Amino acid sequence: MSSISATISNASYATAGTAYARSAATAPDQAASDSTASTTSANATNVTLSDEALAALAEQDTTKAFAAVIDDTRAALDQLYKDANVTVPLSAGKPTIDLSALDRRALFAIASNGENKFTPDEQTAAAMELQRRFDLAIGPKVAASDLTGDYSAAYQAALDYFAGASDEEKASAPWIVQNAALTGALAIAKRNPSVLPAGIAGDPVADLVARGAQQPDLSNVTDFGSLAGQVRNNLDAQYLAAKRNGEELVFDRQRKTGQLADLSGFDNRALSAMVLNQGGQFSPMETHAAKVELDARTRATMLQTFRSQASVDPRAFSYSLLSQYSGMSAEERQALSWTTDFRDQTLASYKSATQLFSMLSQLNTGQAGPLDFLSTF
Repeated sequence: MSSISATISNASYATAGTAYARSAATAPDQAASDSTASTTSANATNVTLSDEALAALAEQDTTKAFAAVIDDTRAALDQLYKDANVTVPLSAGKPTIDLSALDRRALFAIASNGENKFTPDEQTAAAMELQRRFDLAIGPKVAASDLTGDYSAAYQAALDYFAGASDEEKASAPWIVQNAALTGALAIAKRNPSVLPAGIAGDPVADLVARGAQQPDLSNVTDFGSLAGQVRNNLDAQYLAAKRNGEELVFDRQRKTGQLADLSGFDNRALSAMVLNQGGQFSPMETHAAKVELDARTRATMLQTFRSQASVDPRAFSYSLLSQYSGMSAEERQALSWTTDFRDQTLASYKSATQLFSMLSQLNTGQAGPLDFLSTF
């Protein structure tokens, strides 16, 4: 399973070729933001999301009326302010509240200022979160395409992502323009896969590349040592909760007694901090459990990818692995032993499958003799 972090650009969807609301707060709102932000959340921590988490965030309740979504989202924002002890969503252009729990439809409600219930800063913050999710989902695909030399796969992934929008989002002018740009760019990329399409107005993939989002700026991410400390605190809280329940905290699912430790809330980078145990903060039992969880997530993602894609295109599985590799933090790669040799072998597999796929295609179109391809081996 892949997970990456990204520092959000202040370029909003509207101005960055990706969608929605304002790119910067108005001067009065920004001044208020700077003066009232909480010290605990002024520099909101970047969040690393797994593939499953990204998929879950992309899902939305399509049965609820949009007016109800707007009302519920307004209430959710107000609660977020209360929980974070702040009154504004941005400080110095950075989030003061965590919008990661809101689904895509709710974020669109904010970014598009549904029923005029959201401030300019709130629109900007929602647009930034929407932008971040697009970058997290598509950035690794672009990085994989940089390796394979086939950008059509990245554009297809972007189109698939856009297809997951709500009906309200699909009816918006930015979505229509950008979806058309992606469709046109994909057609160009299929004709000339090795060259990234250029000059198409509203192309969010081209914008992502221009911002360098496929290689996220990790300068604002919690350092690995601090992350390990946060994980340690979480585990200690689980130990205490188990003790108060008269139970022993255990890490082996085969144990018949005890309270099983919950690692599901840790993203892959947090699990990697446990596995690598650079500060010696974790017991062998804890590091082993983290490695088991990390390996299980990776196997599940790979198996799902293989089942869904390999039968369609023999290159798809290798491409997916390259995408996962590109989306991993350095610590996650180290914990999983996904070395550069692994990446290079996967890339070689992709290229071999591409060559074979091309030769078989020629056979099907009568452009080569039935045994001509053997001469290449």
